[in-house]
Amino acid sequence: MADPTPRVVATDAARELIDTLRAKHGPLMFHQSGGCCDGSSPMCYAQGEFMVGGSDVLLGDLEGCPFYMGEDQFAYWEHTQLIIDAVPGRGGAFSLDSAEGKRFLLRSRLYSDEEWANVAAVTKG
Repeated sequence: MADPTPRVVATDAARELIDTLRAKHGPLMFHQSGGCCDGSSPMCYAQGEFMVGGSDVLLGDLEGCPFYMGEDQFAYWEHTQLIIDAVPGRGGAFSLDSAEGKRFLLRSRLYSDEEWANVAAVTKG
């Protein structure tokens, strides 16, 4: 059986920023709430610094970092693969990327029928 289609993946630029942040802060985690302002971007925290709630969904690992999304937001993104990128700019005030001159950015694409048939399962936070 083939490996499940991942729900969240990173671009090369995001991988580079994750490596930089991991070297400075240790294990990391991500959360995407879908709220206004900072919440509309993927937020990066030192693992355990953000309290995951019962309405958060674990989409999988992003380069070894757990990636959570609010359940309501997941309802909108469920049929797309999330592509986490890093671009020049300032990240969210509480996100570790804010001091690096780069910020994480969410991109997405629809799954093919074949990918959707094999998409990775999610679990509640």
